[in-house]
Amino acid sequence: MQNKNVKFLVQGAVIAAMYAALTYLASAVNLAYGGVQFRFSEALTVLAAFTPAAIPGLTIGCFLGNLGSPYGMLDILCGTLATLLAALCAYAARKITLKKLPLLSMFFPVLFNGLIVGAEVAAFLPEGFTVYGYFANALWVAIGELVVCYAGGVPLVLAIERTGLKKYLQ
Repeated sequence: MQNKNVKFLVQGAVIAAMYAALTYLASAVNLAYGGVQFRFSEALTVLAAFTPAAIPGLTIGCFLGNLGSPYGMLDILCGTLATLLAALCAYAARKITLKKLPLLSMFFPVLFNGLIVGAEVAAFLPEGFTVYGYFANALWVAIGELVVCYAGGVPLVLAIERTGLKKYLQ
């Protein structure tokens, strides 16, 4: 039994470290925070379809990645909440696949980050929070998420399937 606990802990820690590192990499090229985001780390959210260890791993990784956010505590809390909700839903929907691809699981980060992070970014607009500002930012955040989650997530799933890594994630 302890072996499973160690495996869970190690998987979660590795996912958290990768997520945080990739977020800081995206930040270095101005893509991690703001109205238009292309966080490379968000491609890792598909790992929640393979292992429950991804839920705390992604959540902690997002928390760590958001420590560098210009939005401060709001991003640390709201962004991390969006990632936690997305990971929980992705794990719950893991068995719904199309040609062995957990496409629905990949959609939850798009949904939750669009709704939650879009509101967060809209709160910092020069004119303050407006309905138009919210919908515009929610749309842009969701588009960035969509691109990263599917353009990065699909190849990641295919690599996991082809290399046999899936058995190590379960």
